Amino acid sequence: MARLVGINHLAVEVGDLDEAIAFFGRIFDDVQLRGRSTGMAFIDLGDQFIAFSKGVTHVADHDRHIGLVVDDLDDAVRRLRAAGVEIHGTHDFLDPWGNRWQLVDYREIQFSKTPRILSGMGLDGLEKSERAVEELRAKSLAD
Repeated sequence: MARLVGINHLAVEVGDLDEAIAFFGRIFDDVQLRGRSTGMAFIDLGDQFIAFSKGVTHVADHDRHIGLVVDDLDDAVRRLRAAGVEIHGTHDFLDPWGNRWQLVDYREIQFSKTPRILSGMGLDGLEKSERAVEELRAKSLAD
């Protein structure tokens, strides 16, 4: 049997690795570099990561996007605005290289990290909304 079970990482094209790291650091707290290799930088997301790949070969995105989970959607959007980043809709934004990112609040979606991973990321106590728990229960993925 071969089943999809999750996403380990995303590789995203950027024009400059250091600028990409700095851009994310202006918006999000505790952006940590997992590592680097030739032409790539890896931003840690606990048990997952984003791989920034140097070199842009795509055009700016309209519908194609990357859903990025955050612990506080309102604060993330506020920080985007404070950094002068243009918001599309209520919580989508383009990075300087035209990649479209859609922010989603961890509490409101089915995607789940184990308590140990949350604790290791400094996110103790981050819990799902009742609606998200009900969606998980409907799939027999929560008690």
